[in-house]
Amino acid sequence: FLFNVWDRISENDFADVVTATLAQIFPQDPPSFMARTPHGYHDVAVIRSELAQAGFASVSVETLGASSRATTPGDVSIAYCQGTPLRNEIEARGTPQLEETTQRVTEELARRFGSGPIEGRIRAHVITATS
Repeated sequence: FLFNVWDRISENDFADVVTATLAQIFPQDPPSFMARTPHGYHDVAVIRSELAQAGFASVSVETLGASSRATTPGDVSIAYCQGTPLRNEIEARGTPQLEETTQRVTEELARRFGSGPIEGRIRAHVITATS
């Protein structure tokens, strides 16, 4: 059984900045899709334990780090805020609207990474389990 999962959100710069910025914009009910779903199953000890419980005798985990690059902070902001299920969570909160929220996320990404081409860390686990 071979699969991969993203590491914790704090190890994935763009997703982390987007999530933290949304928590500032919506402090009473922050959208949590990124932390909950793509970055929510990252604990290697839990993964190993669950695979052992499922009957896999050997589990190997390789953690890979790389860089994610984008032409502009706006590209990243649009991708996350408008191109993932995070959009539904943003729209469900009403005000500020999607466009204003996307712009605020863009501004924070630019503040953190610069206004031109940007680069951030990404990290994932590749898991191989055999019986």
